[in-house]
Amino acid sequence: MALRLYAATSSQGKLNDFRTAAQAYSISIDPLPALATIPAPEENGATFAANATLKAVYYSRFAPGALVLADDSGLEVDALGGEPGVRSARFAADSGMVDSPDANDNTDVWNNIVLLQRMTAVPEAQRTARYRCVLVAARDGLPFYTAEGSVEGMILVAPRGTGGFGYDPLFYLPDLDRTMAEIDLATKLSLSHRGRAFASLLPMLLL
Repeated sequence: MALRLYAATSSQGKLNDFRTAAQAYSISIDPLPALATIPAPEENGATFAANATLKAVYYSRFAPGALVLADDSGLEVDALGGEPGVRSARFAADSGMVDSPDANDNTDVWNNIVLLQRMTAVPEAQRTARYRCVLVAARDGLPFYTAEGSVEGMILVAPRGTGGFGYDPLFYLPDLDRTMAEIDLATKLSLSHRGRAFASLLPMLLL
């Protein structure tokens, strides 16, 4: 019988990442049932691990007996002292940029704009950055497994590629001469922070 995990995320990009990583191992990953009706917890942790644990523990209480997977992930830019870090998804909002109520969700666009603005004067050699992800699997309010993954790269001066999400069009992988938004999903999962974190988590899940 295939192992089933519930993912505490409404992000289709994250769900696609997790499912691609899991499909070769007969692991089924579905969104947590009725996730949209569950009030979100305040993500006030100072680290990715703290926020991932908080979310996994909280949401696991809504699926008794099931393993619930939560992640916290983001971009760390060396020239910005590690920012946006745990505020990656809210980088533009923290700067006062908010979509109008009737607009499409342009969060990724605004976040990328703010990042480029903040790095205008940073020379190419100093534009080093990394994606980092922490995954936590919890059951019935208790954290059971934790794994982490990261990938090093550079921040470009302009976006490239139409795939991926978040900061992917700006995150350049020197070894591939591609951005995260220019590679296929299977390749991305083989080297991305989320893929590496999931690969580290797998041996624990399959024990």
